[in-house]
This record gives sequence, C-alpha cells and structure tokens, in this order.
Amino acid sequence: MSERTSAPCRCGCADARGAAAHAIVAALAQDDLDAAIALGLLSANFDDGDGIVCRHCTGACTQALRSAREARLRALAARERYRARNVRLQRRADERAAQRAATPAPTSAADNSVGDTIADTAPPATQRPALPSAAAAALARAKAKAAQRGPT
Repeated sequence: MSERTSAPCRCGCADARGAAAHAIVAALAQDDLDAAIALGLLSANFDDGDGIVCRHCTGACTQALRSAREARLRALAARERYRARNVRLQRRADERAAQRAATPAPTSAADNSVGDTIADTAPPATQRPALPSAAAAALARAKAKAAQRGPT
C-alpha cells in the first residue's frame, strides 16, 4: 500500500497532497474496490477542502474518481433498499400467517344443522385456509342455488 501512496496519479499529477486520491485511482484501475474503500473512497470528507479529491489532477481523473464513488454509493443504497424490502415482505408474510392461524373456523348452529346437504368432513383439529373473496362468493352462490333445488 505504501507504493500506492507515493506513486504519481494515472493522469500525471505528482502533487503529494493528493496522495490519497492517487492511491484510490490506482486501486480502481486495478479493479480493487476493497482497497479503494479502505483508502477512503466512501469517506465522509471526500469533497471537503482537505478531503480525498486531489485539486491538481485533471478534470477527467477527478470526474472518474467521483463517478466511481457515486456508483458505489448507489450500489450500497440499492442493497439497503433490497434488504429493507425483504424484511418488509417477511413481516407481511408472518402477519398473514399469524392472522390465518388466529382466525377460528366458523362453528355456528346453522352450519352444523341436520338439513345441510354438504357435511364438513374435515377433522376438527385441522383448519382450512381462508378462501379468496371471489372463491367464497362463488361458493356461496353455488350453495344458494343448491338449496333452491332442494335435496336430490
């Protein structure tokens, strides 16, 4: 690492005050993101007066350094959004599972009357998953139509 800090920049700048920027540019040229980050690519004082950016490098070199920093910050933000989304989806799935488990099966006297033509054959210990609203409406219409026809 010490050879990176004393070497001139790829753009030809040899100003010693920009040694940190020159080292980051060299690490990025070698595609060594870990070293670039360790050298200060993501530091908070990147653009401050006494920050990482070398004021004597060419505009293209400085812009390449800033672009690499912005790309890495965008990637880190995207990773954080992805993780937050996964946590949110897992929380919603857990809430739905808890809601399904907490909802008891309907057991009213009308459901268990002797005149019903459709008997509940499920064992009492198992609960059926809730039907989607469209399926429940279709089932209700079918039961009503069957009740109008009478016993077969």
